[in-house]
Amino acid sequence: MTEDAGLFAAGDAAPAPPAAGPVDPSAPLAVRMRPRTLDEVIGQEHLLRPNSPLRRLVEGRGGSSVVLYGPPGTGKTTLANLVASSSGRHFVSLSALSAGVKDVRAVIEDARTRQVHGQRTVLFIDEVHRFSKSQQDALLAAVENGIVLLVAATTENPHFSVIAPLLSRSLIAELHGLDDAGVAEVVRRAVADERGLSGGVEVTDEAVADIIRLAGGDARRSLTILEAAAGAAEEGVVTPEIVELSLDAAPVRYDRDGDQHYDVTSAFIKSIRGSDVDAALHYLARMLVAGEDPRFIARRLMVHASEDIGMADPTALLAASAAAEIVQKVGMPECRLALAQATVHLATAPKSNAVIAAIDAAMADVRGGGVGQVPKHLRDGHYAGAKGLGNGVGYRYAHDAPAGVVRQQYPPDELVGRDYYAPSGHGHERELSTRVAKLRGIIRGGE
Repeated sequence: MTEDAGLFAAGDAAPAPPAAGPVDPSAPLAVRMRPRTLDEVIGQEHLLRPNSPLRRLVEGRGGSSVVLYGPPGTGKTTLANLVASSSGRHFVSLSALSAGVKDVRAVIEDARTRQVHGQRTVLFIDEVHRFSKSQQDALLAAVENGIVLLVAATTENPHFSVIAPLLSRSLIAELHGLDDAGVAEVVRRAVADERGLSGGVEVTDEAVADIIRLAGGDARRSLTILEAAAGAAEEGVVTPEIVELSLDAAPVRYDRDGDQHYDVTSAFIKSIRGSDVDAALHYLARMLVAGEDPRFIARRLMVHASEDIGMADPTALLAASAAAEIVQKVGMPECRLALAQATVHLATAPKSNAVIAAIDAAMADVRGGGVGQVPKHLRDGHYAGAKGLGNGVGYRYAHDAPAGVVRQQYPPDELVGRDYYAPSGHGHERELSTRVAKLRGIIRGGE
């Protein structure tokens, strides 16, 4: 099944232009309520304002190919259908789940023939992110030369999943999930419309609120829930209890290979960095409920422990490492507790990026040629002839000094006096800032 069979659509088949005539009363409610005109489309005002490129395309006045990008149930396939029905062009649809390069080339050849006779072809590709690079490459020349007008739909960020040459030849239109008012309008329209429930049931305001919560901005899902609840409403009234009996789990939009993966992970780490423990736990929960690999989460926590906490709380890395070990030994669902504990530890810990700043500065110097020779007294002196070369001669053994620290040059000549580590005033680094200054004073300036 494709992820977005229309704004209010549901089904397995690739879409076709909206058919004229009565709607099949046995079709699912989401199919019956599919918008037939732009005026019936709810949401996406930012893309469909007067004279906008996408509106001109839908009205048959535009010629740009378009990639429609957004979550399920926001209208990607509906808009493709409207492009086909309003433009008078030949409409062909392919699903990336089943079509191959051979199918693409066959469509292009047919489109080339039709173009000779004055008819242009609209090619709709659903799930375009599932097309391989070679399949997408096969479209390039036809799109660039205007042989086909491409309308592609994807639930994933096209910058991650669609090749750059194809993106450069297309308008990218990002569709948004419906807001609460939009979902409410979808539900109430379906209750009253003759294509929908024709006023045969009453839906309480509380039930509408529940449907909004469960739909997660997905118009199609809201109608699926409504239809199930209406069928269970023996008294003709849909209440919250009936809604929750019909469907009691809200969807979690999260694609482990797409932009939601990166967005939620980014929000998770930034919430920990910002010390918002509650937001961090929310994003952790989203990843776990959606089935994210707990090993991935554990790896991110270990990286974060050094990157954003470091020596401000040296135990943070130990906590993250312990959680990673528990993930390996215990697995889900029990390891969620260790991941949550590590998340709370890191989110509430004092923060410092001094460790990452120090190593990045040191590596930048090395890459820039700041290496120099290892001082002779630090070189290996445990082989025949070493002393004759001066290697190891004059080395001062730190443990011989009462304080365990001696004056001695450690870096190459070119880097003497170069400071990389700058402790913050947070947590354990408050103590380190004093200690590091004292150590540098002894090492560089005398005991």
